[in-house]
Amino acid sequence: MSNRLNTPNDLRAFWMPFTANRQFKQEPRLFVSAKDMHYQTHDGRQVLDATAGLWCVNAGHCRPKITEAIREQAGELDYAPAFQLGHPKAFELANRLVDIAPEGMNHVLYTNSGSESVETALKVALAYHRVKGNGSRTRLIGRERGYHGVNFGGISVGGIVANRKMFGTLLTGVDHMPHTHLPGKNAFTRGEPEHGGDLATELERIVTLHDASTIAAVIVEPVAGSTGVLIPPKGYLQKLREICTKHGILLIFDEVITGFGRLGAPFAAQYFDVTPDIITTAKGLTNGVIPMGAVFVTSEIHDAFMTGPEHMIEFMHGYTYSGNPIASAAGLATLETYKEEGLFERARDIAPYWEDALHSLKDVKNVIDVRNIGLIGAIELDQIAGEPTKRAFTAFLKAYEDGLLIRTTGDTIAMSPPLIVEKHQIDEIVGKLREILTNGI
Repeated sequence: MSNRLNTPNDLRAFWMPFTANRQFKQEPRLFVSAKDMHYQTHDGRQVLDATAGLWCVNAGHCRPKITEAIREQAGELDYAPAFQLGHPKAFELANRLVDIAPEGMNHVLYTNSGSESVETALKVALAYHRVKGNGSRTRLIGRERGYHGVNFGGISVGGIVANRKMFGTLLTGVDHMPHTHLPGKNAFTRGEPEHGGDLATELERIVTLHDASTIAAVIVEPVAGSTGVLIPPKGYLQKLREICTKHGILLIFDEVITGFGRLGAPFAAQYFDVTPDIITTAKGLTNGVIPMGAVFVTSEIHDAFMTGPEHMIEFMHGYTYSGNPIASAAGLATLETYKEEGLFERARDIAPYWEDALHSLKDVKNVIDVRNIGLIGAIELDQIAGEPTKRAFTAFLKAYEDGLLIRTTGDTIAMSPPLIVEKHQIDEIVGKLREILTNGI
C-alpha cells in the first residue's frame, strides 16, 4: 500500500461531479485500491463492486494484462500527435474494434469519453448530409429520459430534465420521442417488455411535423441506463431502424454503457440484431482505466467524405488526445482480456442467474419494479412522499456501509457488475440488498 495519506486533509478544492458535495465532504467515501470484484476503502474495508465502477470496469479491477500494457507503453511512447501524424497502436486498435463491430461498421473515430463520442457522432451526422448535398437535414431527434453525456449536443438530444434545465435553450432544431417506460403494463418484466413497441411510430409523427428533408439523425440508447435501466420493448428498435431507413435519417446507437459485453455480445446492436449507422462507445473500451471513446461509422458514411483534393482535410474534427498511445495500449489489452477469458460469452451465460436473483426481490417492501437484461439490473423503489430520491440514496449509503457498491438514479437502484462476477457474488449483492431494503428503507 502507498505510504501517502489515505485521507486528504482538505476536501474543499475538488468540486465533485454529479455529487451532493456538502453531504459527501461531511462523511467522505474514498477508495484507495481495487482488485477484481472489490474496492478497498480508506478505512480498510472491502466493498463489492456491483456497478463496474461507473458502468465501465467490465473485466474487473487492476487486471494484469491491462496494467502491464499501460506501464510498458508509458515508457516507450507517451504521446503522439493525432493531426497529420499517427502511431501504430491507434491503427491496430481500430482494426481490432472493427473486427468485433456489426457488419459494415468499418471505420472508427477516437474520442476521450462518452460525451465526446456523442458530440462526434452528431457532427458526423450533420456533416454527412451536407457533403451528400442534403444540407437542409439539420434537425436531431432524441428521446425523453435519454442520457447522452453532459456536453451541449448531448444534453440537447438527451431527455433528463435535471441535466438540461440549468443551461438555457441548448441546441436549436432538436425534438424528442417519448420514452418507453410503461410501469402499468410492464412492471417486473424479465428482459424485453411486451408492451410499448408501437411507441417507435411516434417518430413518424415527428417526421410528419418537421418533414424528413430537415432531419439528420435519431439518437437512442438501446438500453437507457442512466435514467434507471429502461429496456426496449419487443420490436421497438427494429421499428426505429425501418422508419429511419424509409426516410433517409441516420440512426445512432449510444452504446457507451451497452458496448463491450454488457448484454453478452460485443454490442447491443448485435444482441438486438439491429444495425444503426453510427455507434458511440467509451467506458468498457479501456475497462475504465484511461479515458477513451470510439465512434463507429459505416463505410457509406466514411466514403462520402473521401472526395476532393487528397491533400485537404476531409472532416474538420478531432481531439488532442484522439487515439492517445497509452489509451490505445489499454484498449488493445482490454480487448485481449475480453477475448482470452471469454467474458462476453460469460456474461451471456450467467445472465439468467442474475435475472432470477434480481427478481427474487419482487416481494420486498417498497420495491415497485425490477428490470433486467444481460448483466444490467434495476430495482425501482416507491418514492417517499415529498422527498424524491431519498429512499434510494439512503439505500446507497447503507449499502456502502455494508460493503456493497450500488448506483442510484432517482429512486431506482441500478447495477451492472463486472463480467467476471461469480454466482456467489450475485447472491451476496442480492442478499445485502434484501436486508437493506427490508430493514427500514
